[in-house]
Amino acid sequence: MTDTPHLEGAHADPEDLASASRQTSVYVYEVPVRIWHWVNALAIVVLCLSGYFIGSPPPSMQIAEATHQFVFGYVRFAHFAAGWILAIGFLGRIYWAIFGNHHARQLFYFPFWNGAYWKEVIHELKWYLFLTREPKKYVGHNPLAQLAMFFFITLGVSFMIVTGLALYAEGLGTDSGLYALFGWVFTLFGHNPHIVHTLHHLGMWWIVIFMIVHIYVAIREDIMSRQSIVSTMISGHRTFKDDRPQ
Repeated sequence: MTDTPHLEGAHADPEDLASASRQTSVYVYEVPVRIWHWVNALAIVVLCLSGYFIGSPPPSMQIAEATHQFVFGYVRFAHFAAGWILAIGFLGRIYWAIFGNHHARQLFYFPFWNGAYWKEVIHELKWYLFLTREPKKYVGHNPLAQLAMFFFITLGVSFMIVTGLALYAEGLGTDSGLYALFGWVFTLFGHNPHIVHTLHHLGMWWIVIFMIVHIYVAIREDIMSRQSIVSTMISGHRTFKDDRPQ
């Protein structure tokens, strides 16, 4: 038995059949990229939640006597564990940008010297602001997404990792090996750890803003654009909804 009778059943009209025949897909995101994306997302959620409570501790909880509680210790442990996962995962992501396909490298650069690229950025910005009716098709990240990923993820996460490791090293002590590697961060800010703490906390909100916009845009694109977005980061395949080239 073939699938043809099913396609030609009562639930499909000629337009449905024509649409089904036009569906094409391209393998874009390899397995390591997809695993990193979801692990990274989970780590960032844990970091933001625990980081918020570290910066704004909750009132004492009447769970037990203070000497028998370790609530804030668990919050800090979750933050440090997620931070190490983020840092090690980011190193792995850099490795795969070198040895993976060319889509894996989009996260780490954008062609700022290319005038055509900036025209595409403007077009995508108009599309997201509902100022143009027709989206374009892209196999990898669209130009605006590539630009946002570079500033919010590549630069933003790098900043959070470096400042986070510096603050962690401060807790280990100035004679620790980690402080020898990241103590220079405090030198940049006049040896004032409070400035580093503040910038690290502000960086958290930078990432939170990106996450909100990223989720909105991804769902919106899946519904309104001419290609899949969310499912692509699950299956690795970008599916196109029409056969027009642009």
